[in-house]
Amino acid sequence: MIKAFLETAAPRAVNVVLVLEIAMGIGLLLGARLARMKRFRQHAWCQSVIVLLNLAVVAVMMIPSFRVHVLPRIPAKLGKAYYALATTHGVFGTVTELAGLYILLSAGTNVLPEQLRITKYKVWMRTVLALWWVVLLLGMATYTRWYVPHLFRK
Repeated sequence: MIKAFLETAAPRAVNVVLVLEIAMGIGLLLGARLARMKRFRQHAWCQSVIVLLNLAVVAVMMIPSFRVHVLPRIPAKLGKAYYALATTHGVFGTVTELAGLYILLSAGTNVLPEQLRITKYKVWMRTVLALWWVVLLLGMATYTRWYVPHLFRK
C-alpha cells in the first residue's frame, strides 16, 4: 500500500521509513506543543519515545544503507547530488540524533554528572527541533534524488 501511495522506485522498507520519519517529525512538533501547554511529563515521554525510535531506525536502516551505498564513494563522488545529499543528511542527522540523546540523558536521567547537564533547556530543545526538521527535509531530498528518477531525466 505504501509503495502504491508513493509511486516511486524505492523499496517498500524505504517508503515505510520515510513515512515513519515524517510522522516522527510531526510527533516532535506535537511534543513541543505539550511543553508550551506546561504538560512536561507528556512532553518528556513523547520526545523521548521519538528520539529512541529514531535511533532504532537509524541503526537498522540508515547506517547500513549509508555504509553500502555512500561511504565507499566518499570523497570521490561528493560532487554528485546523489552522494552529497546523502552525506549531508548523514552528518546533520548524526549531530542531531546525538544532541537529542544528550538532551534525553541530561533532562531525563541522572546518568550525566551535574557539570555536563543542560541548564538552558529551551534553547537546546528548540535548536534540536529545528535541526531535526532540516535533517528531515534533507532526508526527503535524498529520497527524491535516489528514488524518483523521472524528476531528473533530461
